[in-house]
Amino acid sequence: MDNIQNFKRTKYCGLFTRADVGAEAAVCGWAGRVRDLGGLIFIDLRDRTGILQLTFDDNTARDIYEKAATVKSEFVLAVKGKVRERSSKNADIPTGDVEIEVTELRIVGVSETPPFEITDDCKTSEQLRLKHRYLDLRRPVLQRNLLIRHRVAMLTRSYFDKQGFIEIETPTLIRSTPEGARDYLVPSRVHTGKFYALPQSPQLYKQLSMVAGFDRYMQIARCYRDEDLRADRQPEFTQIDLEMSFVEREDVLAIVEGYIRLVFREILDIDIGAIPRISYAEALAKYGTDKPDLRYGLEIEEIDGVHQFASPTLTRKQRDAVSQLYKVRSRNEGEFTIIYGNDLTELGRARVEAAKLLNLIPANTFKPLWVLDFPFFDRDPESGEWVAMHHPFTAPLDESLQYLESDKAKVYAKAYDLVLNGIELSSGSIRITEPELQNRMFRLLGLSEEEAKEKFGFLLEAFRYGAPPHGGMGIGLDRLVMQILECESLRDVVAFPKLQNAAEPMTDCPATVDAAQLRELGLAVGE
Repeated sequence: MDNIQNFKRTKYCGLFTRADVGAEAAVCGWAGRVRDLGGLIFIDLRDRTGILQLTFDDNTARDIYEKAATVKSEFVLAVKGKVRERSSKNADIPTGDVEIEVTELRIVGVSETPPFEITDDCKTSEQLRLKHRYLDLRRPVLQRNLLIRHRVAMLTRSYFDKQGFIEIETPTLIRSTPEGARDYLVPSRVHTGKFYALPQSPQLYKQLSMVAGFDRYMQIARCYRDEDLRADRQPEFTQIDLEMSFVEREDVLAIVEGYIRLVFREILDIDIGAIPRISYAEALAKYGTDKPDLRYGLEIEEIDGVHQFASPTLTRKQRDAVSQLYKVRSRNEGEFTIIYGNDLTELGRARVEAAKLLNLIPANTFKPLWVLDFPFFDRDPESGEWVAMHHPFTAPLDESLQYLESDKAKVYAKAYDLVLNGIELSSGSIRITEPELQNRMFRLLGLSEEEAKEKFGFLLEAFRYGAPPHGGMGIGLDRLVMQILECESLRDVVAFPKLQNAAEPMTDCPATVDAAQLRELGLAVGE
């Protein structure tokens, strides 16, 4: 192999244009397709910006030509030469008008034959690609996705900085507190038998930042939830977290709406306009879900006491498929299939399935939506008990306070969600800041005074020293980028994701640890 000494790249591969013709250039990257036509060799050199053709022909020095003949796919090259116009153009790539006539070739890294082809249309199983994720990430589509994710992150920091927010890093080893999902626990070596938790969100620390007087906080925060995975869920994820003091709901919504509009304008050159609003009750009534997809119609109506929606006629096979998946019934009426049932949630799911079967969901269409006026409590389907629909720091509407103990069905929360194309992007609320009301909420949620003091005593104490009114949100960065790029899974926008079973095949994680480490932590693994 050659070394890289005294070699300086002049430009990335994907940035060359006809304006560079005649210039001397130095480039480096990975060899993609290699074509040896006998007396003429073409190598597609690839870096994170794109592909540039290298050419070796009769004008190439013999030793350089012979070295080029040894290059194989995924060799790492450093090349110098002159930019010239291609005789055979390639309209499929931005650099298709130019090539480099190579005068110096260094092979600075060799590669074995990869276990799969490094192309966007790779048909290899995801399991194998994730096992070799460092190779998978060389594919142009994933490089593009992560570069756009980087741009979104940079836009995020710039936007919130201009709006007067301060980025504050909060701890990732915290006390375990109930936030709706299971915590990932970390045993303490120093405090035997005690555990840290990885944060499900920076909720308590950002509220304490308001008490501390920082007024406007934001953070691109890593968060963790030990829950079953889906295409739009990972056990560790990135959240654009924000909190604001001396605000009401409208102030928070205005800040977030401005941010979302900026991202779509800068990344996709789309003006999404003002984001429409809908109440939780209306969302359920019209769409059967609090995360409605507005890219298509099929709205649910109540006609003669029956909830239903009409779609273009489904085939008998499609009708059966919907009925088998969900507790709904259907009938044909002329050019329409009427799908009906008593369970709004099931109708909402059937609505989505019907839209997929009929190809009603348009591409390159983005329909964000605010969902407001959430109930504070919800019935647990198994126990029938009233449980909190949100975390326990969410403030109830002022007019609902009178019903907290007497009629929980009439209690509504100062909570709000941002939904995009059927996916929840963001959730937030105005917070409780009165110690007495916070204790009252803890009691209603089944926490004794002792439990509340043990778990949240530090927060209640902080509120005694002058807590400003405040509220905020957490925006899922992974989900936002996934939606912008219209990817089917978060794994397409996360560098090193987990599989459905929360395992990472590349490093074989999670893994066992040796007995000495367990003893040091005072732990033992059961049978």
